[in-house]
Amino acid sequence: MTVQPIRLFGDPVLRTPADPVVDFDAELRKLVADLIETMRDEGGAGLAAPQLGVGLRVFAFDVDDVVGHIVNPVLHFPDDEEQDGPEGCLSIPGLYFDTKRRQNVVAKGFTEHGDPIQLVGTGLMARCVQHETDHLDGVLFVDRLDPQARKAAMKEIRQAEWYDAGAPPVVKASPHSFGSLFGKGR
Repeated sequence: MTVQPIRLFGDPVLRTPADPVVDFDAELRKLVADLIETMRDEGGAGLAAPQLGVGLRVFAFDVDDVVGHIVNPVLHFPDDEEQDGPEGCLSIPGLYFDTKRRQNVVAKGFTEHGDPIQLVGTGLMARCVQHETDHLDGVLFVDRLDPQARKAAMKEIRQAEWYDAGAPPVVKASPHSFGSLFGKGR
């Protein structure tokens, strides 16, 4: 397990849809361990593989003392109930904006060993699962804001200390052997 650097807003891997996991091997288990270790080190509720530069459909979560991961998630919504509240992202550090999400979610996928799992989430867990699954689709939470809120969010991002509009995004090599340009798996 190793804490990895988190890709920040502007890195192309965050806008690239991730590939399904097809190999449930030691490399995937190392990725899951790195996701959990990095998420905990940063104090996040969730972390998706693209945020570490790996274009695979897997994320980790730590919500209300429930720590886990899901590979190749598929979401189902049992009802139309919504929630609206502050949301942040480790790839957009220090900024939080009210974001509408579904209140309840059922995520079906697999463990790092390829065993089927189902995660039923409500409230914060539902928000986390939707947020991290968005990362796997190349969607950031600011994309879900209404136009006025998105404009305000982009203004704050451009003013953030970590954001450098004059520099091209830094694309780092993944520490995982299946990572390549833009974190796409082979």
